[in-house]
Amino acid sequence: MERAEAYGFSGAMSGSFLLSCLLFAAVSRRQRGPYMDEVFHVPQAQAYCQGRFLQAREGLSRWDPMITTLPGLYLLSVGVVKPAAWLLGWTGSVVCSVGMLRFINLLFSAGNFYLLYLLLFKIHQKNKAVSGFQRILSALTLAMFPTLYFFTFLYYTDPGSVFFTLFSYLMCLYGNHKTSALLGFCGFMFRQTNIVWTVFCAGNVVAEKLNDAWKIESQKKRDEKISSRKGSFSDLTRVLKFLVEYLLSPKNLVTLTALTWPYIILVSIFIVFVFLNGGIVVGDRSSHEACLHFPQLFYFLSFTIVFSFPHLLTPAKIRKFLLSLRKHPVQYGLITVISLFLIWKFTYVHKYLLADNRHYTFYVWRKVFQRHELVKYLLVPFYIFAGWSFADTLKSKSIFWILMYFVCLLAVTVPQKLLEFRYFILPFLIYRLNIPFLSLYRQLLELTFYILVNAVTFYLFLNRTFQWENSDEVQRFMW
Repeated sequence: MERAEAYGFSGAMSGSFLLSCLLFAAVSRRQRGPYMDEVFHVPQAQAYCQGRFLQAREGLSRWDPMITTLPGLYLLSVGVVKPAAWLLGWTGSVVCSVGMLRFINLLFSAGNFYLLYLLLFKIHQKNKAVSGFQRILSALTLAMFPTLYFFTFLYYTDPGSVFFTLFSYLMCLYGNHKTSALLGFCGFMFRQTNIVWTVFCAGNVVAEKLNDAWKIESQKKRDEKISSRKGSFSDLTRVLKFLVEYLLSPKNLVTLTALTWPYIILVSIFIVFVFLNGGIVVGDRSSHEACLHFPQLFYFLSFTIVFSFPHLLTPAKIRKFLLSLRKHPVQYGLITVISLFLIWKFTYVHKYLLADNRHYTFYVWRKVFQRHELVKYLLVPFYIFAGWSFADTLKSKSIFWILMYFVCLLAVTVPQKLLEFRYFILPFLIYRLNIPFLSLYRQLLELTFYILVNAVTFYLFLNRTFQWENSDEVQRFMW
């Protein structure tokens, strides 16, 4: 990092942290007590602070059944707050108060900013056209990604989950796979589905080896004029055939196992956990049942095109898509039929989505999908364009990386019955980190959009409160 870039990064990080501290103070003043899922997380953490690791809270033994994640957040909170309280002489209820526990996520947010910058630097280090200012600007933009940034100010698992997953990914890119797997375990302790991103890290190693072998294979068959274009069905078939042949070789399997054994151990631990626990969820399983909810992929693509519109929704992209549509009408027709079938047979509506009017998803579903039964089918052309544009921005990556990422994307979205934007945070960030940089104008446009969305969200949360008929508690709008 050059000196000017280092000063610029330090200034951006300090400025964003100061802004976050001011917002943190505002949120803490307006919402002093636990809100939403904090009602379950805060008492559990406070029980841990008091040394009651086998008790959730008064009247409940061992574990609050409404908590569905492992205790990584609570254990880390105790590990940070307790030493700080001892050093600073804090006593009484302030030690593990709601505000103190929330502040843990403020620290995670600063860490995420730093990790995002390091990841952008590592992933795009070969692109000499990217300036230090662009890297800083992009890191700042992603650190302020609205769905993630909002939960910086509440005691939720998301900032910590993102921190350990990004840290694991960074260590993987630097070849420190044992450290990466250990950090992946920490991420798993925050949210069980993060095991998918451990597989993603292992997949990075495998994709790199496959890409090297593919290049050698292509050179050998140069006379056959093997196309290097990504995206055509013939190329995909050829790649899948090569992939099967490569993975059926015992020698190649031994090599890949030697490279990825730390991740294999962690995945094995996960499998044992699922077997002993009787499932992935540790608490209320009735509301978090896994299913084949294929339209979740369409929702994710729609979510991504909104928050990456400077990348995905441009006149050039639309023209290129229409040209592709004209060249391959049969393939797009088949994709349309499959999409319609998946929506018809595999659309699920979770009871939380219909009942909780505090979340944005409630209004998205009511204002869009519940307008008419046919709306979900009429959106298919938009989904197809979003998917094509999404894949087109990844064309700089190897075909094996793209296949690996899409497998992980399906694994982390499709089994979820509930439409919840928080589930899209990590797949979005991984995608966004790996696509090419935009022009400075478009980067500034993206950052401005994020700032506006955050401003509206915090205004609604802090000022536009309401009450339910059967409750005296103040309710607030949120992601």
